[in-house]
Amino acid sequence: MITASEVSSLAESQAHFKAVKPWWDVLMDYLLIIMIMVSFFSATLLLTMDKVVCMPKTKNPLKSTSSALDGAPVPKEIGHLTNLDIQQYTYVSAVCYHKVVPWQSKYSPYMALINTLLLLASSNFWFKYPKTSSKVEHFLSILAKCFESPWTTKALEETSDQAPPEYKPQKYSSTRSIDYSPRTPMLNETLFPSMHLPFSAILDKKEEEQAKALFEKIRHFRAQAEDSDVVYRVYVGQTVFKVLTVVIVLGYTLSLVGSFSFRHTCKPCIQNLMGYSVFTCTHNLAYILEKLLLSYILLLSLYAVLSIHALFWIYRRSLKVYSFENNSDGDGFGDIPDVKNDFAFMLHMVDCYDTLYSRRFSVFLSAMSEGRLRELALNSEWPTEKLRALVSKDSRGRFELQLSMTPAIPKAVYELTEVQVLKLELISSAKFVGAVSQLKYLSELHISHCSVKMDPDAYHFFQERLKVLHIRFTDIEELPSWMYSLKNLIELHLYGNLNCSNNKSIRLQSLRGLTGLRSLSLTSNLSHIPSAVLDVAGQLSTLSIQNGDTELSSLAHLKKMNRLLVLKVCHCKISKLPGVLPDLSSLQSIDLTSNLLQAVDELGTLQRLRNLIILRLCHNAICHLPPSLELLRNLEELSISHNKLETLPVSILNLVKLKHLDVSCNRIRFIPPEIGHLTRLEMLAITSNQISFLPHELFRCTRLKFLHAGYNKLSSLAPEVGQLPLLSSLELMGNSLTSLPKEIADCLQLKKGGLEVDEHVLENLPLELKKRYL
Repeated sequence: MITASEVSSLAESQAHFKAVKPWWDVLMDYLLIIMIMVSFFSATLLLTMDKVVCMPKTKNPLKSTSSALDGAPVPKEIGHLTNLDIQQYTYVSAVCYHKVVPWQSKYSPYMALINTLLLLASSNFWFKYPKTSSKVEHFLSILAKCFESPWTTKALEETSDQAPPEYKPQKYSSTRSIDYSPRTPMLNETLFPSMHLPFSAILDKKEEEQAKALFEKIRHFRAQAEDSDVVYRVYVGQTVFKVLTVVIVLGYTLSLVGSFSFRHTCKPCIQNLMGYSVFTCTHNLAYILEKLLLSYILLLSLYAVLSIHALFWIYRRSLKVYSFENNSDGDGFGDIPDVKNDFAFMLHMVDCYDTLYSRRFSVFLSAMSEGRLRELALNSEWPTEKLRALVSKDSRGRFELQLSMTPAIPKAVYELTEVQVLKLELISSAKFVGAVSQLKYLSELHISHCSVKMDPDAYHFFQERLKVLHIRFTDIEELPSWMYSLKNLIELHLYGNLNCSNNKSIRLQSLRGLTGLRSLSLTSNLSHIPSAVLDVAGQLSTLSIQNGDTELSSLAHLKKMNRLLVLKVCHCKISKLPGVLPDLSSLQSIDLTSNLLQAVDELGTLQRLRNLIILRLCHNAICHLPPSLELLRNLEELSISHNKLETLPVSILNLVKLKHLDVSCNRIRFIPPEIGHLTRLEMLAITSNQISFLPHELFRCTRLKFLHAGYNKLSSLAPEVGQLPLLSSLELMGNSLTSLPKEIADCLQLKKGGLEVDEHVLENLPLELKKRYL
């Protein structure tokens, strides 16, 4: 017997899973209940009332025909009297029941009951299978908490009356990134617009903590549910099994219709016991069983239609992907990326029950909602005093504030009126409001891997006040749209992927709106100079390209930059001097560091650049310098470190205006005496060469402040070093020196920390000098 408590627990279990039961599953459950009742009633009838009644079949001994012809009266009692007693009738009925009653009359109700129980078990198999039931129960428990959470109610109340955001970012599928994961905010996670939700009532601390915990639970559950599709596969498997089972049962059940018979002729072969060989029997349940079978077939047909509909629904729709954008009712949360696998499938099932569930669930999948929740907590966790402690001074003495990995920008930031440089890094929902105008000294903004939005008042403030902007990003579509209309911006520094060769529709927008732009720095992987840069070519005075060792095909477009003063092109795999350089008549500085330059015979063509004072060719493969180098008579700085020079040509030593000469990390063996001609030289770096002595003429350069000659083969230092009164930095590490001349004391500017020599050399100095430099 099934107890009442067991029935109650079964009903509670079914009620627990009702949110993931679509309407056809609910109808099929009701049909199964009716089918169980029909089959159980039929089986009960068979157990209690199933029998046959048999009578012997003989000819009537009364010759009614002849009597009628003779005119004799017909007897009042018509029939055939037998000599059988009740036990003989019972015996004959039992024998004939097993001999002539067909099997469907005796067993079809039991088979119907077994088939119905099999369908019942298969209908709820995914609620009982361990790998699926645990996941479904976890999903439903989280769904119930989302439905009851105060955060859900308040979020939906505030967004129900709001218009959709004007800007809708391009949605990324969950397979990009990455797959979704909280590991990297910008590389594997999609960017979401920040939206200020003006909550009328702020959550108390307990409700806030509960909402945070629920966000974390959903994040972890989503990561697990999207890793597999076992729930989807089990549901599809049980649906296919039900369809096959119903087709088979209908097939053999329909063949039984019409085979039920009320009257049977029985020949039990017991004439020696009864005296009769043929009996006529009646099966008293034949009629009712046939009607019950027809009812069962009708119910089974309805069940088959619903099963086929479920199977068609499964294969017609993509149930392993769920898009909140397509399934939302304009609830204001349009920032939720598509989900997949079991998570998507269970959301589709919930939608079949009631879309209200998924709508309330979407609040906890929305980065906008989560960002707002964290923003509320952030404002209480980051008061003005705590933020003021983070304010520091940079190398230029400016007040700087750096915020990293916070959900949003705390409101207290706007009270730090002294801030001049603001740095934002990995902030998930950064948005500036009009209160930013209180930062009256703010002129420089750094944005690192975060999407920054701003309202109109904040945009107007930045348009008028912002002078320097640094942006680090992963993909070019992450660049903020407001960046292109900062009319008073002077410097723009972009760090990220600007190579749009894979997608021509995604490219850097025109910089024409930056009417005040004078300096542009691109740290990227460009194959060519973007056309957006050429839109401001006539106004730029500084252009810097750091290309990450990606080959930059051509610099011919630089010809349009006729006002360019500083050009820096590094890590671009340039193998020869760009031919466009002589046409940039205003150039004052050229930096071609870290390229593939070998021969630089074209240096003489730069003599047309009358204003050129800085030339940097470091980290290349230059073997020699041409004599035409001496034509660059206005050059004040020449850096050729980390090349393959073996000699220092005299042509360099004719650059009488030279103040800074760096030939470190080459293969130079000696310094020509003509170096004494460089009377304006202030800095000489010859570190990491093969120089064995320094010429006496070097010490005629009385303006020399920095002399770096470490890691050479010097065995002594000439006493004339005392003739350098301005020398403040002397580096001689890694040589063969044993002592220093006492005349070094005459270098009055050489003080503690300015002398770098091996320890044993320092120990040999007189005591008074040792105290001076230690």
